[in-house]
Amino acid sequence: MSDTAPPRWTPPRRLQVRHTRAIGRHLCRVTFGGPDLAGFPEGSGGLHIKLFFPHDGEATPLMPELGPDGPVWPEGRRPITRTYTVRQYDPATQQLDVDFVLHGDNGPASRWASRAQPGDVLGLAGPGATVPYTPGAQWFLFAGDLSSLPAISAVLERLPPDARGVALIEVPDDADRHAVRHPEGIALRWLVRQGPAEGSTLLLDAIRALSWPAPDTALSATVAGESGAVVAIRAHLLRERGIARRALYAVPYWRAGQDEETYHQERHRIMDEEESA
Repeated sequence: MSDTAPPRWTPPRRLQVRHTRAIGRHLCRVTFGGPDLAGFPEGSGGLHIKLFFPHDGEATPLMPELGPDGPVWPEGRRPITRTYTVRQYDPATQQLDVDFVLHGDNGPASRWASRAQPGDVLGLAGPGATVPYTPGAQWFLFAGDLSSLPAISAVLERLPPDARGVALIEVPDDADRHAVRHPEGIALRWLVRQGPAEGSTLLLDAIRALSWPAPDTALSATVAGESGAVVAIRAHLLRERGIARRALYAVPYWRAGQDEETYHQERHRIMDEEESA
């Protein structure tokens, strides 16, 4: 992954669906194209983006204008906005892949992705500037669920071939396992969950059981996914493993029973509390 951060604000882009395909049982990869992707940052796999979805009955989402301090929304109803990850971007073809977790019609993004057809339109802002790992580390830990698998997969593909470490992926079904390119020195382990994600300790238990590298090893830890799991793993890594905060990317992506609007403030509160602990 490029260490060069993209600009803080970039003009919103309008994307058209090119095609979709299943990635395991609960992931759908949507490939986007369109002239607005010209100039999209190369090497942006794993970075966050904002996607703008149309409301029911709308063919295309409302789009903001780019002002000096960021997006400026038109008066009236805003589009449905969700945070996703660039799975990969091909500048040669100007095509962008985004992986969506499918969980029925319980959320607007899952509902949209399960019905997406070539020509459908979404809006995009970003990508963001936060790189979700520490380039140059000597040993890498990745831990997450399906929601963070696109980011983890993108980073694994960009690591140097001699990279060492462990990637732990929790999935709800054995059919969610799929091929992920990664260095030979990164042990990729699939943890198949029995029961709901909320309250699961599969990832934490697996991390506790790991053989840890020597104390002077430069580490990078990337943890993302369900809120309870991320908070527990973050506390373990900081307080019991002694990982430096600068080497840890730990972000709760979601919480059961809450959508992105209602969870946004709680997520920031959780992160602020952890930072001050």
